Amino acid sequence: MRYDAGTTDIPTAGTAAQISNTLDKVKAISVRCKPGNVGNIAFGVSDVTMTNGWTLRPGESKAVHFGEGSVLFSTFWVNAANNGDDAEWDVVLE
Repeated sequence: MRYDAGTTDIPTAGTAAQISNTLDKVKAISVRCKPGNVGNIAFGVSDVTMTNGWTLRPGESKAVHFGEGSVLFSTFWVNAANNGDDAEWDVVLE
């Protein structure tokens, strides 16, 4: 098992940003809307929008557990309501 954490910048509102392009298998992932963001972010897969995915307010987080690691890290994307907002994340990889 490995642990990783980071921040993903979402430079353009309405355009999804990939959290990671690696093919590592995820056991658990937690995504948080950075407290200093102007607005909300959305967390989901490649087609994530502000109405399609988990919407998080500044400071709010969402954790998802996958057991033994059945989902690739490259699956996860974030989007934002405002240019330049950030998503903070941490992940446990197989």
